[in-house]
Amino acid sequence: MDLKQLEYFVRVAELQSFTRASIAIDVAQPALSRQVRQLEVELRHNLLVRNGRGVTLTEAGELFLEHARGILHQVEHAQESLGRLRGALAGRVAVGLPPSLAKRLTVPLSRAFRQRLPNATLSITESLSTAMQAALIAGRLDIALLYNLAPSNELDSEVILEEELFLISPADVDGRRDPVPLQALADVPLVIPTRPNAIRSIVEMELANISRRPLVAMEIDGVSAILDLVLDGVGHAVLPINAILTASQPQAFVARRIVGPEVRSRLALATSSQRPISPTQAAVAGLIRELVAHASAELSSQTTAFQYQPAE
Repeated sequence: MDLKQLEYFVRVAELQSFTRASIAIDVAQPALSRQVRQLEVELRHNLLVRNGRGVTLTEAGELFLEHARGILHQVEHAQESLGRLRGALAGRVAVGLPPSLAKRLTVPLSRAFRQRLPNATLSITESLSTAMQAALIAGRLDIALLYNLAPSNELDSEVILEEELFLISPADVDGRRDPVPLQALADVPLVIPTRPNAIRSIVEMELANISRRPLVAMEIDGVSAILDLVLDGVGHAVLPINAILTASQPQAFVARRIVGPEVRSRLALATSSQRPISPTQAAVAGLIRELVAHASAELSSQTTAFQYQPAE
């Protein structure tokens, strides 16, 4: 068994195809297949089921994939530690960002990363919190910003931002800007993400606390798609105001505070508790904290400048 075989297996498993993996790592498909087969022979287990559409993992393959990722991750850490002897932080850091923040953070994070960590490599993934949590545990991500993370023995986390959630409506249909009581939220048709989703969980939990349930007009994932449906008159949305400030037509929406009580989401910076965080990853986590704090201050001023004004 060698590291090349582990890397090939992981890429085939993640891409679910020898053909796609061959293209991704620039290795001839017969050679790739041969290396993975040699690995299976040595382990005395079939790791992959080959079919006309690609490959799927066997039970043994799923188990070994976690080990292979962990081994490769530790090798990266070792290379990074040796790199520090040359006086520079190095290595690859995979970061996950939620869609509501990706537009605001991706460019500043990339710019700051290049300036402060020129010898390292950054990978950014935009996804929902539930998917990113699984990716952190599996080793596909090193750091992720997750909304409303439940306590977990598999993750280390710290809350770095609390965001107020607003009722989002089309400006040309509902121009009101006065706060909406939480209990009235149950009577408003909502365009809401499918389960599991952090914001949906908050809405359902807060309404359950007053013995109410959300009125779901349509379920759909993706902030952009939700806002498009709001403009099309399908219903309203519950989102942080940042979602409309980064939209292509922010003035097409109004945002009303939800009161009695306020509804808030918590953003946590999370890493795997199963793998020690490297110095390069720690440096990136520091960059993210700085950028989120700056974005939060900027968002506060933009919210005031936006057409939203609390009722007197």
